[in-house]
Amino acid sequence: MMTVRQRVTKIQQPGPAVQRLLERAEIEGVELVRFLYADHGGVIRGKATSRARLAERLGSGIGHTVAMLAMNMLDQLQQVEHLGPVGEVRLVPDPETFVPLPYSPGAAAMVADLRLPDGSPWAACPRTFLKEAVAELEQAGYTLVAAFEPEFTLGRRLPSPEGGPDRLVPLDDSLCYAGTGFDTAHDYTVRLVHALEAQGLRVEHCHPELGAGQQEVSIRHAPALRAADNHVLYRETVRGVALRMAMWASLAPKPIPDQAGNGAHLHLSLWQGSVNVFADEQVRGWFIGGLLAHLPALTALTCGSVNSFRRLAPRMWSSAYICHGPDNREAAVRVCSPLGEGGEINLELKPSDSSANPYLSLGAVIHAGLDGIRRRLDPGEAATVDPDTVPGRYPRLPASLPEALDALEADEVLMAALGPLRAQAYLAVKRSEAVAFAGQNAAYECGQHLRAF
Repeated sequence: MMTVRQRVTKIQQPGPAVQRLLERAEIEGVELVRFLYADHGGVIRGKATSRARLAERLGSGIGHTVAMLAMNMLDQLQQVEHLGPVGEVRLVPDPETFVPLPYSPGAAAMVADLRLPDGSPWAACPRTFLKEAVAELEQAGYTLVAAFEPEFTLGRRLPSPEGGPDRLVPLDDSLCYAGTGFDTAHDYTVRLVHALEAQGLRVEHCHPELGAGQQEVSIRHAPALRAADNHVLYRETVRGVALRMAMWASLAPKPIPDQAGNGAHLHLSLWQGSVNVFADEQVRGWFIGGLLAHLPALTALTCGSVNSFRRLAPRMWSSAYICHGPDNREAAVRVCSPLGEGGEINLELKPSDSSANPYLSLGAVIHAGLDGIRRRLDPGEAATVDPDTVPGRYPRLPASLPEALDALEADEVLMAALGPLRAQAYLAVKRSEAVAFAGQNAAYECGQHLRAF
């Protein structure tokens, strides 16, 4: 039987791909490499290694306390069994995700799995959850292609006049899609596009959105795991470029209470080889049926913060009702019209934002959709009007994080998929956030969320 030391030593032998990575780091002047992960609070965290130790750390990873997966977005550690002061995991990076960071010269990043010291998967790792969901989907004969469609608010972070948490002052007050919004944010947007493209994130489109200082810059779709990795790098880049320009960018759902919220709508297409099976109305309907059946619970993972529920209200174009419809931007699941000749059908999940952990979010969506296909769930009649105009016809989405967490805890399919440790930790972290914000005003809530997201 191979010992732990032998296993680690075996992992550490650099193959051609790793050797090329090490050479690239040297050629591009990388001094520090960040190993990034998303925690149960939805915060992107990590540690960095020096280039001198990179070859070693690619195999062994960097040591990390298990307790960090019981930390909420306020840096408050929760009491979760097996996630206390005793225990160690490793941040083990995926070399395929290596990118120099244009906004931080001398630095690069990789997305990491959290693994046990012997190199085996850890039951609380969010990225492993998505990998397992992808594998289960592949066993059923399918692959999923996805893209997050994020919005963010650009401005400057200033102290509150009342002495509370910092507030975000938008860069402009331009109108939705207006030319002034392009011009005001032009220097930032061009730098952002360059930085994203340099990391292999292909920009699809960008425009000023409805809120003051609000921008939307979308990147191209990718296989599910890569799409989630891309969203981690995207979030870091949006904020990193802003910081280098003495600004602040927030992807929080509602960083400014009286302005439009920031979504990260999730676009999905399902494939068998080169065939988009969503072209089959029946299979597409079953997948939608699964999403709708699990949507109250899904919302706890796709809209994972107290702040999310300021955005999920009727007539906000963010979805507030459990329904689907063709090009219906108030339905929770929108069936998108294909673009141009040969365009592919995809679904857009509206209740989704960047305070969610993208691995838990997308993994749960896969499990919900697959459950719909297996059970051939009927999605019901499509909504062709604003669902808020027909009171009582469509069920309401959860109106608060505690309500969504209750739905998640009662959802046998998603709880089983998450597994005991991951589910226990996620519920503990998110319930603690709900309690922490319950007695606070909007300024405190929004200030803390713009800091975290």
